[in-house]
Amino acid sequence: MEIKRIGSQPSGKGPADYFTGVVRIDPLFTPPDPARVAMAWVTFELGARTAWHTHPLGQTLIVTAGSGWVQRVGGPREDIHPGDVVWFAPGEKHWHGATATTAMSHIAIQEKLNGSPVDWMEQVSEEQYIKP
Repeated sequence: MEIKRIGSQPSGKGPADYFTGVVRIDPLFTPPDPARVAMAWVTFELGARTAWHTHPLGQTLIVTAGSGWVQRVGGPREDIHPGDVVWFAPGEKHWHGATATTAMSHIAIQEKLNGSPVDWMEQVSEEQYIKP
């Protein structure tokens, strides 16, 4: 058994290569091999968002605070709120983040395939972000 105590893992900034705006990533747990799951609590300040990306084994988001947007390529932008659970299928190109006026936090859960839980792509443009 392993217990990760609150504050025992430092918060990090979402790297500008993969995020737009102010994003804080708080690692929750990444168990050792052979487990593949990785979990983080991610907070997006208003207007902040991920770049387009996919997950080789899918991703689950559990919205914990605020108001956010999610979108898969070719689909409409969707509103998300506390208590909502979002599933992105393996390889589904998508982005997620806060709305233009409200911050949002979620727990992100994804599995690693060959050591990587995510494949990052291009940034979400302002036009893509604002367009409903």
